Amino acid sequence: MRLFAVGFAVTATLLLIVEPAAAAAADPDRKVPYYASIAAGRARTRTGPARTYPASWLYQRADLPVKVVAIHKEWRKIADPDGTEGWMQANLMSATRTAIVRGGVPIDLRARPSESAKLLWRAAPGVVGRLSQCANGWCLMDVKGQAGFVRVDALWGVDADETLP
Repeated sequence: MRLFAVGFAVTATLLLIVEPAAAAAADPDRKVPYYASIAAGRARTRTGPARTYPASWLYQRADLPVKVVAIHKEWRKIADPDGTEGWMQANLMSATRTAIVRGGVPIDLRARPSESAKLLWRAAPGVVGRLSQCANGWCLMDVKGQAGFVRVDALWGVDADETLP
């Protein structure tokens, strides 16, 4: 019985930690369009906002940035970086801001938001990273622990004039 109580307490604590990010992505009062990311390792989109609609795509990439373009109850119509649209359940999404490197060449991750700053890393097209600070055309992007500032125009998942805390 004691083991059950400990397990229940751990589960409740984890839900309190994880729930705010998911709730922010699921918030039906947010103004569309807005960016979010896929939280689940496997997430389907459907042709309409219910499980009775046929599945149209299976995403197998957690943290992939998406743009929410419509809301219907617990469903979000999303657009992915390639422009593909479909309906996804909000509980499969997160408010965590991510971006994907676009274009055909690697981008530079720099020590400061400046072209003259020290080059720290390079990220290939298609690499996904988490965003934390964005201002004046630059974002701090973290790719599995390797962080640096990148120009916003090389990313999909953030608007050019957007500011993130």
